[in-house]
Amino acid sequence: MSDTLNLTKELINRKSITPEDGGCQKLISERLKRLGFKATHLRFDDVDNLWITHGNVGPLFAFAGHTDVVPTGPIENWETDPFKAEVINGMLFGRGAADMKGGIAAMVIAAEKFVEKKPNHHGIIALLITSDEEGPSINGTRKVIDYLNKNNIKIDWCVVGEPSSDKQLADVIRIGRRGSLNGMLDIQGTQGHVAYPDAADNPIHNASAFLAEITSLEWDQGNASFPATTFQISNLNAGMGAENVIPGSLKLLFNFRYSTETTEEELQAKVADILNKYSFNYNLEWKLSGLPFLTESGKLVDATCNAIKEICGIETTCSTGGGTSDGRFIAPTGTELIELGVINESIHKINECVKVDDLEKLSIIYHNILEQLLIE
Repeated sequence: MSDTLNLTKELINRKSITPEDGGCQKLISERLKRLGFKATHLRFDDVDNLWITHGNVGPLFAFAGHTDVVPTGPIENWETDPFKAEVINGMLFGRGAADMKGGIAAMVIAAEKFVEKKPNHHGIIALLITSDEEGPSINGTRKVIDYLNKNNIKIDWCVVGEPSSDKQLADVIRIGRRGSLNGMLDIQGTQGHVAYPDAADNPIHNASAFLAEITSLEWDQGNASFPATTFQISNLNAGMGAENVIPGSLKLLFNFRYSTETTEEELQAKVADILNKYSFNYNLEWKLSGLPFLTESGKLVDATCNAIKEICGIETTCSTGGGTSDGRFIAPTGTELIELGVINESIHKINECVKVDDLEKLSIIYHNILEQLLIE
């Protein structure tokens, strides 16, 4: 049984539903400290974070990941205990197997083997681990980056272990992510009886033309690295469930996934311009989940593509698709950043699982990247 598989199983067996860490970071820290790593445990509110390094000078390479997992859903629908890792027909089952305790195990083992082989390596190797990625992402990587900035610690290269692969291991790496901007819109009307509409003001009717316009707009055409910006309504609510009452308000939640062709400020201004064309009262609040980021080229992308070619024998696809990740807090500091992990087909699902063979192979890819970047 491989070291990577063993560690993945140990991590899965520690119940760590967000924001709980379940002792995962202590396990990682104790393993790495035996090899001379220096650990800093950073707890912000109810979130545990680990920043652990080996080496003192030179460029800084960091692995980043999270020990927290999403809830299991109905446990009775699982074929195995979600917090008791089990191998069946070459697949490792358990909550977090793919997202992303397998990735964390692969990076820890890669770091261990690298330091054992090259204890006086060039540069600094680090791991940034949080238990707040699946939650609100307030007290995790975001605050660790604040801590690093205050201490003048700059990450030069970062590999985030999110499950990026599609059909086979390493067929896709993420070199960026779209920005995510959320809007909470409250359109106000006047409640009344459906039989007396002249004495009421129906916000659903008032909003219909606005909704038709905003959902039909082309916001931009994207670019070579990003698809076009998209607008999606995620929730619409009005009324009290009574068939004879005109509602007094309509509440709308929407989201932009936007490219580098458009800014947060431009999207907000355009929405305001459209809203102000219509004669209804409204209140609009904005929440930015993350800015777009992109690592188009550089030593990290080259090293990653080379490692995948050597280990897997394939040319990987560089993508900016998918949702958000904690990379959105790291990349804006000027870090070259990519995401590379296992196949993402089962993440957040019942019977989450990962190929056993992929765990060891991923760790070898990570090790190969380290050798290219931190050996002179």
